[in-house]
Amino acid sequence: MPSNTERAAAPRSRYHHGALRQSLIDATEALLAERGVAGFSLREVARRLGVSPAAPAHHFGDAQGLLTAVATLAFEGLTEALEAGNARGGADPVARLREQGVGYVRFALRYPGRFGIMFRTGVQRDREMERAGHAAFQVLEDGVRSLFGIAAGAPLSAQQRAALMAIWSVVHGFAHLMLAGEFDGTLGEGGREAYVDENVGPMLQLHLDGLKLAMQTR
Repeated sequence: MPSNTERAAAPRSRYHHGALRQSLIDATEALLAERGVAGFSLREVARRLGVSPAAPAHHFGDAQGLLTAVATLAFEGLTEALEAGNARGGADPVARLREQGVGYVRFALRYPGRFGIMFRTGVQRDREMERAGHAAFQVLEDGVRSLFGIAAGAPLSAQQRAALMAIWSVVHGFAHLMLAGEFDGTLGEGGREAYVDENVGPMLQLHLDGLKLAMQTR
């Protein structure tokens, strides 16, 4: 029969180096989704995994390092979601932007812990996080360039830059409202994801049509 010491050590021995790192990230995401940044601590993450409180620090340095790692993965996942939207949209630039918007909100709903930390003030942005964030934003910017026929690398006009910010603000705000439960009273049988599919595309279509009309009349 194992001793008390052996039983206490058992939970810590089930992780090898790479598995523990990913488990720490997964536990952090779950904790952030439940409690937000205010309820996050390295000690609580370690407790949930049954590892030493020093284990997260060994992999990430400190709490900020772990949050930065989660945010970096979040931006990488968002980039994939936006690119998948491009693929669904096909050759039509309006359809691609519309599907990017759907992908953006779907990502927020599926990964609320990640989404909640991506733009959080106080999270230290290292080089990898900056790179990942820029890559995600570039997908959206490229969509706006395609919409207005602007070549890659050419500067956007003030109006085109405003259009880019407006599109981002619409989907980002909608995602936050969904996560806050503001639309729960109007959800149908399909739940939140069906609501996103039914509403984000048409909403962005109206918005994009208005933007194009406004640009043509300037």
